[in-house]
Amino acid sequence: MRLSRIIMALTVGLAVAAAPTAAGAAQPQPPVYPPAQPSLTLVDPTIFLGETFTLVGTGFGPNETVSIDVAITGLPAAAPAEGTARRSDGSTVAMAAVAYTPNRAAPQPAPTHFTVQADANGSFRVTYRPTRVGRYTFTATGQTTGRTASTTGTVLPVRPTHKPRPPHHGGHLPVTGGDIGTPLKLGGGLAAAGAVLLLGSLAWRRRRLG
Repeated sequence: MRLSRIIMALTVGLAVAAAPTAAGAAQPQPPVYPPAQPSLTLVDPTIFLGETFTLVGTGFGPNETVSIDVAITGLPAAAPAEGTARRSDGSTVAMAAVAYTPNRAAPQPAPTHFTVQADANGSFRVTYRPTRVGRYTFTATGQTTGRTASTTGTVLPVRPTHKPRPPHHGGHLPVTGGDIGTPLKLGGGLAAAGAVLLLGSLAWRRRRLG
């Protein structure tokens, strides 16, 4: 009898002790989401020298400092090399170099490493101005989360510019033939001389007949 009471007491104690654990296990657990995938894109991946890239990053930590490294290589084979222009038939021709101006300081090379601060959503937007032609690979790395993303852009030579022709002043029509002023003057002089000779001859004949 005493043994059965002891067994019953132990059973009740174990049930009371296990009740909070079972209640906790019955509660729904919050869903586990996968970590955000960062991305890095260029608004315009192909620009001309003198223009700027616009980098857009997403998926980084809130207010995280993001480190950006830039690797610069040569142009792809399909693009003309610096200092040349491509003709319509596919051949290239050298372009004249711009005259050097000693009073103007040479531009500083674009940085190959810089940092940017992400906003509360883990996003950022920053501009980058290249200083030479080539292929630019940007790699962004979050200094807190370690998340990384990369993108590539191309910088082509400066667009060729064509100077407009100066406007025509004076309202005169262009001369399409030879200059006819001299023949007209010569013909007028000969006609005047012939008239003088004719009048002289008539006067001489009147004197002689008179």
